Amino acid sequence: MNLRSDFRAEDSSCLNYGEFAMKMFFEELTLAFASGCFGGLVNSLAVWCFGALGMTTLLGVQIAPSLTPPYLYQRMAWGGIWGFILLLPILRGSIWSRGVLLSLGPTMVQLFIVFPIRLNKGMIGLELGQLTPLFVFIYNAIWGISAVSWIRWVTPQGRNEIKG
Repeated sequence: MNLRSDFRAEDSSCLNYGEFAMKMFFEELTLAFASGCFGGLVNSLAVWCFGALGMTTLLGVQIAPSLTPPYLYQRMAWGGIWGFILLLPILRGSIWSRGVLLSLGPTMVQLFIVFPIRLNKGMIGLELGQLTPLFVFIYNAIWGISAVSWIRWVTPQGRNEIKG
């Protein structure tokens, strides 16, 4: 865990160890969820933008959602839930590698559960077009990179890592 490792003595002055540990645990959960929501927003805007510009249609993929509050809400909420995988201590040093690696979970769920079972669009969504799996991978990589970037931007340790 430990998305934030900026221990401050003043945070623990009125708390015993157990209370402080719980406080840090909930801060980690909150940061992971918020980062996932941010990733969901960026992902949603990318999916909408690709569709609005006709890029998906040009490449034979039928993914062009309307930018509506329900569309954004659902995707940001799921982004937040998927954000909990950011708590895994995997590839902490690289925003790009970590974002892409962690995006493989949502990608697999979209391709092997959501498209074939929930939306009846065939295995890996091929009824939406032959390049659907590539677009799903790209969109989810955008989610992962954005979520990891958010953590790095809002935490003192992350800002130090970005500065070099």
